[in-house]
Amino acid sequence: MKLFVLVFVCVCCSVTAEEDERLPNKCEVCKFLTVELQDALEKTGRSKEVLEVGEVLDTGKRRRKIKYNLSETRLTEALDNICERILQYNVHAERPGSLRYAKGASQTMTTLKNLVHKGVKVDLGLPFELWDEPSVEVSDMKKQCETMLEQYEEVVEDWFFHHQDLRLENFLCQNHVLKTSEQECIKEAWKGDMRTKREVKEAESDSTEEEVHDAGEL
Repeated sequence: MKLFVLVFVCVCCSVTAEEDERLPNKCEVCKFLTVELQDALEKTGRSKEVLEVGEVLDTGKRRRKIKYNLSETRLTEALDNICERILQYNVHAERPGSLRYAKGASQTMTTLKNLVHKGVKVDLGLPFELWDEPSVEVSDMKKQCETMLEQYEEVVEDWFFHHQDLRLENFLCQNHVLKTSEQECIKEAWKGDMRTKREVKEAESDSTEEEVHDAGEL
């Protein structure tokens, strides 16, 4: 006989102050925008390609050559759909602050999927095939990312051409986007799952028991 686990997830349609607090703040948006942009640039940073720019004039003047890794083309390609990459993130509700946003499945979702694969019935109020769709929080972060990038595009360009000796996160977020009181998330860094192997095993064992869970327990 299959075990039955019913997970009640209550989604309130009305917007409350508590719900607003769950949405990404400006610090978190800027933090992950810079993470993704820095990553995109690092992938092309070692290119030795040389571009020829400008037009050949009747005077016979040759086109100007410029290294790709210092070119506007490289920056433009890195910025192209950069905020779409935010949709690869998931909400890890078990983590504090900005650390709740990360790529890969959360501990909670991994546990629930394992239950499903073991034949346990789990009801989240939406089809199983939609479990991996971007959450409301992540979709909101993507929208805020697009707005922020449009507003601070010239600052990003200034960093790329003149200040790459500074971390993009510091130059953009701390120096231009955020007030001092809004910079707390910049210092947050993931140090791995702090639970012991025994605690993880006990949590997985408890999840297989036949009982009814509410959202707060997960």
